[in-house]
Amino acid sequence: MMGKSAEYYLSKGYDPKAAEYFSAGRRRITKVVPNEDFTLTLTFDNGEVRQYNAMPLLDEGTVFAPFREWKNFSRVYLDENHCVSWDIDPCVDSDRVWSNKVDLCPDSCYLDSIPSSV
Repeated sequence: MMGKSAEYYLSKGYDPKAAEYFSAGRRRITKVVPNEDFTLTLTFDNGEVRQYNAMPLLDEGTVFAPFREWKNFSRVYLDENHCVSWDIDPCVDSDRVWSNKVDLCPDSCYLDSIPSSV
């Protein structure tokens, strides 16, 4: 489904890349695969496969810091809203304890990723 025109989004202050994305219609992530270089291979509902570099998020002192360890990073999943998600403590149900989950919205994942040749 098409969104409003790119000109509409530009008039609201969106940058050109975001304006084009939203005018073409938002994408939903259908698959996420963690890679050992701390990137994510994301498949979107239009069949497009993109690479998202998560390293810039993993700084010490941030909510993403626990995922600097591969065993934690590799536990990535898609939640019910198709957001890229991690549970801080895998033994805690994030549906019951909301502060246990960190996530990335599909829009930013699309905009901040690059097309993949995979």
